[in-house]
Amino acid sequence: MPLHVPPAPAPALRSVLTALGSPTAVREARTPSLRNVQGPVSPELPLPVYVLDRIAPAGATVTRLTGWRFLIRCGERAVAAAETMLTPDGWAFSHFFEGPYVTSTERALRQAENMQQTFQPRLLSVPELYMLTLWLHGDCVADSGTGHPLATDLLVPLAPAPPGIAAHRPHRVAELLPVLTHRVTPAPLLGSPA
Repeated sequence: MPLHVPPAPAPALRSVLTALGSPTAVREARTPSLRNVQGPVSPELPLPVYVLDRIAPAGATVTRLTGWRFLIRCGERAVAAAETMLTPDGWAFSHFFEGPYVTSTERALRQAENMQQTFQPRLLSVPELYMLTLWLHGDCVADSGTGHPLATDLLVPLAPAPPGIAAHRPHRVAELLPVLTHRVTPAPLLGSPA
């Protein structure tokens, strides 16, 4: 089934297009693949980027939208990504980057397109675990700028995933959140020896 990729806010897209058109922004980016690309590039597949701030008792999550990520495509493949951020003046270009999460995101999106259910794709970052997931939200008509993972949504950990969590294996939020909660919860302090 096709994914329902939400449209990015127009100012976010404009800021990425402006950065791509700026020789200085591209030249100064730490992305050799973008600097060395032959042919036209285009920002595609805009995904809202959420950060998992905390997992509350009873499995509720507290997330916040931090930006929009665009895969920068040249020909048939993504060569880099561009990230935007929300500022007091609105959406602004943040940076270009490359690396394993670019190809991993592309792979996870292809994998999601072959699923039986239709989803709205988002990205969910878990900073405490250095983890990024493709969040497949089941409510395809939801406002992509708001919300939190539902128990029936899917999370697909992107590679590289933390030890013990398989990359590119879809997990229901209700199954993966307890694992993440256990990992981010500090161990209790032991009493001092007598």
